Amino acid sequence: MGPSVSAGGMFDLQAWAAVQLDRVEQALSAWVAADAPAGLGDAMRYAVLDGGKRLRPLLVLAAAEAVGGDAQGALRTRMDNAALRAACAVELIHAYSLVHDDMPCMDNDVLRRGKPTVHVKFGEARALLAGDALQALAFELLTPDDGSVGAPVQAALCRLLARAAGHEGMAGGQAIDLASVGLALTEDQLRQMHRLKTGALLRGSVVMGAACNEGVDAEAAAVARGLADYGGAIGLAFQVVDDILDVTADSATLGKTAGKDAASDKPTYVSLMGLERSMDYAQALLAQALAALDATGLPASRTQALRALAGMVVNRDK
Repeated sequence: MGPSVSAGGMFDLQAWAAVQLDRVEQALSAWVAADAPAGLGDAMRYAVLDGGKRLRPLLVLAAAEAVGGDAQGALRTRMDNAALRAACAVELIHAYSLVHDDMPCMDNDVLRRGKPTVHVKFGEARALLAGDALQALAFELLTPDDGSVGAPVQAALCRLLARAAGHEGMAGGQAIDLASVGLALTEDQLRQMHRLKTGALLRGSVVMGAACNEGVDAEAAAVARGLADYGGAIGLAFQVVDDILDVTADSATLGKTAGKDAASDKPTYVSLMGLERSMDYAQALLAQALAALDATGLPASRTQALRALAGMVVNRDK
């Protein structure tokens, strides 16, 4: 019996995630250098290690597992190496974005993952540089020169991550967010903002995981489309639940400042749709995500982790 199957035969997300997170944490600790100049390494490691849900790495690894099938030998090894590097790269991009978002010129927040934000701990200049360095390191991880990841997979992963993080994704969404303070957005406008700001990197995580399998052939179009739709639904659901928790949970539970969106007069799903409709919408997005997995045609045994992660995103309490 594998570590992801409980005694009752049901998928055990906690056990599966524990194994994957141990791999990710060890890799991040090894790859985020402590000896970067002038204390920069300390700020980088503070921003990344020992905190966070690690949802994006888990989505990468779950998607890679879903498309990996029965790959064996050298192909399996290359795929596993690519998936671990992609998982860590996505987390580095996420961490860099949080460092920059928390700064006074952006959201001006003082608490992240239950501890002082990076600019509070290390100063604004070092926080800015730490974010820059984490972003650069993400792409370095995706392009090893030791032959462990094939060149076509390296190129695909770099393109997917850049698109998810850039003006067509996370950065573009953050720009819309900053420009929308105090404005009355429509549901469609709010949805588009969060498809970019939050959803793009979550969707990108799923698509990057699928791209780690260099053995996928032309028959995989339905798989790729279904996984992308799953990632898009999960990306929106994550933000809807974030908005709900911002008004229903306290700062100690969240590990960040509760009520910050309302205090900053930012448009949210709760402010626009109300709490009850927002909760219903999150459940509807969960149903969309699960339906998208069904549409891939992949065996249910290979999408168990993705299904469980979708449920975790929507039903979490922090």
